[in-house]
Amino acid sequence: MANLDKDAINQSQSIENNNFGTSNSNIVKSSTTTLSQDSKNLGLLNWLGCLFTGFVVPLVLLLIKKEDSFVQAQAKEALNMFISMIFVYMALWVVTIIFGAIFAPLAMIPLLFMGLIGLAFFIFCVLGAIKCSNGENFKVPFNIRLLK
Repeated sequence: MANLDKDAINQSQSIENNNFGTSNSNIVKSSTTTLSQDSKNLGLLNWLGCLFTGFVVPLVLLLIKKEDSFVQAQAKEALNMFISMIFVYMALWVVTIIFGAIFAPLAMIPLLFMGLIGLAFFIFCVLGAIKCSNGENFKVPFNIRLLK
């Protein structure tokens, strides 16, 4: 009789543990933080502003929205991307001048890369705007992260 009671208790505990495990996983899935629509809109504005005004809009958002970590992260990412692009452009201009002094048609090679960098800048800004409008964090893959 005592064995039957222990078996019944063990079975009920295992059932409770199984139920607890499934409800716990539901709790974990539902406890993910959701962003406010304001944060999503400011993230979208950040990337579109970076596309059209360069560093101005991300810098303003970085300085104004200090309490919103999502907007801060996206503004830093956009500023890092802009700074990285400026460094690459300056290096390519130096290479263009050197190639132009050696043999003028060679200067077209770095100019071609400048066009590709500009296209990449446009694509990353659009991708950042799309990701932020969905509430996802966007990281530019080839970024020099000066602002952390």
